[in-house]
Amino acid sequence: MHDNHLGDFLRASRAGLQPRDVGMTSHGTRRVAGLRREEVAVLAGMNADYYARLEQGRERTPSPQVLDALARALRLDADARAHLHRLAGAPPNDRPRAHATEHVSPALRQLMDGYPNTPAFVMNQALDLLAVNALADALYAPFTPADNLARMTFLDAAGRTFYTDWDRAAQATVANLRQATGSDPDNPHLQDLVTTLTEHSTDFTRLWNTHTVRGKTRDAKHLHHPDVGPLTLTYQAFDVRDAPGQQLVIYHAEPGSPSAQALHLLGSLHATQHRTTPTADQPTEHRSRRP
Repeated sequence: MHDNHLGDFLRASRAGLQPRDVGMTSHGTRRVAGLRREEVAVLAGMNADYYARLEQGRERTPSPQVLDALARALRLDADARAHLHRLAGAPPNDRPRAHATEHVSPALRQLMDGYPNTPAFVMNQALDLLAVNALADALYAPFTPADNLARMTFLDAAGRTFYTDWDRAAQATVANLRQATGSDPDNPHLQDLVTTLTEHSTDFTRLWNTHTVRGKTRDAKHLHHPDVGPLTLTYQAFDVRDAPGQQLVIYHAEPGSPSAQALHLLGSLHATQHRTTPTADQPTEHRSRRP
């Protein structure tokens, strides 16, 4: 039996909408949540039977025009629209080259070292931490190991206290991974990660089945570090142009705020610890997190 990721995504998307959300009047008793297939077809301006075949996996080659009509009908944002196109085999031009490199360039590592007062790290689409600067190393010290943001969120006990709003962090993490699977569906490492998380976390499985899609851009993070207490940080994520699939993420605290003071203290504590227990071969400023 063939996987029907496109149909799954369409069903999940219409289940998340009510008729009032799209300006329609509800008629009759609804046996399932969300819009009916026929209502989506009307909104998209297509034959109801054709739409049913898309959901059932009997029609697998919708045109870009059909996909755009469905995206409008289902009120999809830019990330979800791009994901829809990828699932249908018609990805936008931002698809990375197959299985992006895990190597972080020396120039990028040097750039990360230029942010001594703010955490910076490089991650791939699977949310692996490929390299971190000294302050990011200190920030993620509660995790053992600090290797993958999804694993850390769902499978490491530290995640429940580190992320003050764990539910929001978990939702965002799953949405990031769902986008990654649309961009690189044949990536074996990504497939293994999703399988592991599904097997060991019912929370991950529940959120994964919502098919929510979102990429990292910028957002606020509310964290609690055992050494310095609460932190409110804003992050910015930047695509690495010469390594498709990699992102540089930089956290920032409001200057003069308690969070900025806490970050400064965290950096001092981390530096003191590493002066007393030096690393033999590898500098902490940009330690690689994966082999």
